[in-house]
Amino acid sequence: MLSGILLSFGVLASAALASSAAAVTTVTVNGIASHTVPPLLFGQMFEASRQSGDGGIYAELLQNRAFQQVTPNTTAALFAWAPINSASINVVADSVPLSNALPNSLELTIPSGSSGQVGFGNEGYWGINVNSSWIYNASFYYKFPGASSFSGNLNVMLQSSSGTLYASASVPISGSTTTWTQVVVTLTPTSSSTSTTNNFAVTVDGATASGETIHFAMFSLFPPTFKGRANGLRMDLAQTLYDMKPSFFRLPGGNNLEGQSFSSRWQWNATVGNLLDRPGRMGDWGYINTDGLGLLEYLYLCEDMEMEPIMAVWAGYSLDQNSIPEDELASYMQQAIDQINFVIGDPATSEPASLRASLGHSEPFPLQYIEIGNEDFFASESYIYRWRDFAGNLSATFPQLKFIATSYPFNPVLDPIPKQYDNHVYQTPGWFAENSFYYDSFERNGTYYFEGEYAVVSTNASDIFGTVGDGRLMFPDMQGSSGEAAFMTGLERNSDIVFAASYAPLLMNVASYQWSPNLISFDASQVYPSTSFYTQQLFSVNRGTEYLPSTLPTANGTLYWSVTRDAPTSTVIIKIANTDMTAEQMLFELPFSGVHNTGTATVLSGSATASNSPETPNAVTPMTSRINTGKSFSYTAPGYSVNVLRVEVQ
Repeated sequence: MLSGILLSFGVLASAALASSAAAVTTVTVNGIASHTVPPLLFGQMFEASRQSGDGGIYAELLQNRAFQQVTPNTTAALFAWAPINSASINVVADSVPLSNALPNSLELTIPSGSSGQVGFGNEGYWGINVNSSWIYNASFYYKFPGASSFSGNLNVMLQSSSGTLYASASVPISGSTTTWTQVVVTLTPTSSSTSTTNNFAVTVDGATASGETIHFAMFSLFPPTFKGRANGLRMDLAQTLYDMKPSFFRLPGGNNLEGQSFSSRWQWNATVGNLLDRPGRMGDWGYINTDGLGLLEYLYLCEDMEMEPIMAVWAGYSLDQNSIPEDELASYMQQAIDQINFVIGDPATSEPASLRASLGHSEPFPLQYIEIGNEDFFASESYIYRWRDFAGNLSATFPQLKFIATSYPFNPVLDPIPKQYDNHVYQTPGWFAENSFYYDSFERNGTYYFEGEYAVVSTNASDIFGTVGDGRLMFPDMQGSSGEAAFMTGLERNSDIVFAASYAPLLMNVASYQWSPNLISFDASQVYPSTSFYTQQLFSVNRGTEYLPSTLPTANGTLYWSVTRDAPTSTVIIKIANTDMTAEQMLFELPFSGVHNTGTATVLSGSATASNSPETPNAVTPMTSRINTGKSFSYTAPGYSVNVLRVEVQ
């Protein structure tokens, strides 16, 4: 009896294995496109947090360079600065400041009896990358608060924290200089540093300058920048963004637009023009924004990366949960009108546009979409009148533009009826896979959707925004990225109504952050693209021009796909997300007569928790290989994978 039971069990097991081996998902592709793929479908969302701007994409290397928004005569005002040898340094409210926007200066006192090099140094944003192939542009302003007979040199240096000298320049100065005078030097390192624990230093000979006091203001240290633009972008970070081939850049941020109060909101006009006229502001993520990366720099970023802005305007709500009363909105609406005119206005008729032209860009920038506020589902009742007034006035002034609402779609009911909504979601891998059909049931009623922020942030559905120890992700991993890819196949399938989508947040300095995970991490010298970055890149560079209907994936399954065609190259592009650990067999049936017998497969795959980090920066990267194709061909999607198949057809 026992052997019979074992025999029966063996037969059943063999049958089950045979059935499992034979399980193939067949995808039949329709050769007639259902809709075109919108040109802005995949892009990027910027938020000035996690040192993503200052200390990140903005190439300035010196932290606290102009002592903006600090309290003079406090230790905190000196963050990132330190005295060298016997020097005494202090941030003071200068009696004759460099500018109204920059009231503070660094006061250097050389004590009597000093000797050797005496001065101060700046540690940068948790380090300074010293590269011997670069030429660094350094500058600062100085003056003597009272005339003296001093005559000597300032030594401007790049050096290690232990004193190893990499580059230096000497500048003669005189105690008779009692008005602000700028020093500009170039620094060319004789060797590269293997560490980023380096300093920018300014010193004088202590014996010669004994007893002197000198004031300094508005320091700057720039390496070469992306495409050589002045006041520009960090090259490696910008190149990484560019390599994703994004079509849009959402700016100037989400929460960082709103301010902790009305007065601390982001204001476009405080971020343009001479750096000496930019006061900076306390950002909404706990640190000071220099606003060196201002509105014009954002627009140049878009221009240099061949994408267009989706620009937000402040709409009367701040993060202290207060809203501007309706009868006080007029000046804020005018500021929004001026902001838009700075971007697209005619210099002959618009003062903000004339300012843009005076700054070197006479032609308007491309602009289609204006977002009114950010996440106004947090203040939906006041958004009823705020949307009405902002959308009504802005659309009357700029009828050619499209305006995006930031409340929940159709809740509350808004007038005028929004034609575009911005949706945000942060969830688990399972949620994203299960919601790959989220937009399939949306009514086709002339309303379009911007998936402006989305990301897998946790594996713990009960505590989405908890700690890393409780399921929160520090860096994206393959379980999450494959879930995001499943959701993205739904965005692509529904791109007749989803016109744009962007992962968020975009950038994170691993030395100082307030949120995880992020698309791209970095430190002072290295960039760490995540598994989700590669997922975004695979979808973006392989988006196609038209969507081809096909057999639909199984809702709540583990395998998801979408099919597009790139008409100019006659290429069918199949994107596949496998959200399970088990490899899946697939069979594709194409309706075209002239299908090439080989194609390519680009695959991003790894274990559920495989991720790229500073310790394992290249743990998971896309791999491309040739595959056999035809009118009917098989493909195996590895476990936890994002796949892009490209097949040329006639």
